[in-house]
This record gives sequence, structure tokens and C-alpha cells, in this order.
Amino acid sequence: MPAQARDTVPAPGALPGELRFQPKFDGYRALVFTEWPAPGPLLLQSRRGSLLQNRFPDLVDAAADLPDGLVLDGELVVWVEGQMSFEALQRRAVSGARTAARLAQEMPAHFIAFDLLRIDGRELLHVPYGERRTRLEQLFTDRGLGAPWTLCPESRDVATAREWLTSWTQVPGVEGLVIRGSGQRYLPGARALSKVRRRDTTEAVVGAITGTVRRPQTLVLGRLDAEGVLRPVARSTPLRPDAARDLAERLTPAEPGHPWEGVRFTTSWGSRTPLDVVLVEPVLIAEIMVDTARERGA
Repeated sequence: MPAQARDTVPAPGALPGELRFQPKFDGYRALVFTEWPAPGPLLLQSRRGSLLQNRFPDLVDAAADLPDGLVLDGELVVWVEGQMSFEALQRRAVSGARTAARLAQEMPAHFIAFDLLRIDGRELLHVPYGERRTRLEQLFTDRGLGAPWTLCPESRDVATAREWLTSWTQVPGVEGLVIRGSGQRYLPGARALSKVRRRDTTEAVVGAITGTVRRPQTLVLGRLDAEGVLRPVARSTPLRPDAARDLAERLTPAEPGHPWEGVRFTTSWGSRTPLDVVLVEPVLIAEIMVDTARERGA
């Protein structure tokens, strides 16, 4: 049950029942199953249906803490040096059998549970969310669950949620809010939840474009590092026709010696698919609204 992106926190009544606010973590959305017959004590299924439990043996080892006939919806994150690391999570998600156990020791995984879809073999998809949350909290209390099982924080207070959006998103691995209605049923595949990301306004240098100089489609943006070197940091959303026409009058094809000569660009964060770009003279400054991503602590 994915979430629909919003620019602002929804007003009361926008979702069925009372609004419930949770932090949005930057991990892998996943389901945990403790159900037999199964090829092991725990199944860990990604949003796209891939089974990941062989790559996360630390979670499998902790399956004894959970009751049979359980399905949890939540976020899979990895903890490194006192903070969540998406880079470490990606590394663990592609690890082979020889390295999975070692990485589990070096980069422990945590499952942040935010919904309960089945308990004691009873399906809860048609039960209102408020009741599902109460049962999820009771599960953690009755079983005395601790790491790697984590109960997602939740608030009913709008002021608290806005504070989370401001302060918690300064922590690596927390990127916004997810909003639910206490009266909502669980609708697999429907974008029935809402999510609000923290966005910041900043400035960046236009260093390259996709499309052509006369018909730019998106911008590839850079920032100067501590040594004064222009580093690629972001790619814009597709330009509106009026913005593209205005920009085309200001772009100049790059001269030899552009700082991004030989740099390989990809279509999206974490992708290996190459992106064809046209280098331009890095003289234009764009004011942009951005979602923040971190890699290797920066």
C-alpha cells in the first residue's frame, strides 16, 4: 500500500478517521512473514516481490522473537557507525552467501514495523488502521520486542508532526512524514497513504543538460566542494516549455576543459543506466527546491 506524494501535510478529514503521522525512513519497503509452510522461519519480501531473507541472516536469526502466522509491513534499514546508511543497505541487499553473515555483523539490519497485516493467522486488511496499530503496539509489548525489531514512532498531533518534519529530517535516513487515517483499511497496491518529504531551497550551478542546447529537457546541477571543484549533485525534473525556452537563450555549449569532461552520469540515484548529457558552460546559477540524499556521510 504505497503513498501518494504531497507538498503539505493534509488537513483533518483528508483521510478516513483521525490523522496519524509517522517518520518516513529512507530504506527498503518490505514485508515480514512468519508463516508455514515456508522455506524457513522467516520470509522477507521486497516491495517488488523479491525474497531477501538470505541476505539478512540477522533478521532470520531474530525470527524466534516473533509469533507464527504474522505479517508485518515496514521499512528495512541498516545501521552503521551510529546512523542509518542507505549505501550499506544497498550493499547488503546484493550480498552473496559468503559475505551476508559477515556484513550482518558489520552492518546490522533493523526492521521498522509500521503496520500489522496478519496476526495469529488472522488477516487484518479490512480492519481499520487505528485497531491494527493498537494490536501492533500490543504485539511489541507482549513479546518484549527489541532490536532488530523496532516499532515505528507515531503521533496524532499536527504540531509534533511538523516538528518531526523540521528536526528529524536533519538525521541521515529520515526524509519526511507518512500520514495515515485511523479509519483506513489496507488496500494493497493503492496509493492510499500520503507522504510529505522535507524540501530545502538552495542554489546550484547548471553544468550540463539533457536534450539539446536549444531544447533542454532537464538540468544537471553542481556545487563547489571545499577545494573549489564543481561536483554533480542533482538532476532537475523535466522543464516546463516556457522555462526551457527561456533557458535556451542563456545556455552556451561547453568549451574544452569543462570540469565534467569524462564524467559518467546515470539516469537516477543508485542506477547504472547511463544518461546522455550535453555539457554547458557552468556560469548559470539556478535556485532549486530539493530532496536531500546522503552518501558516505555527505
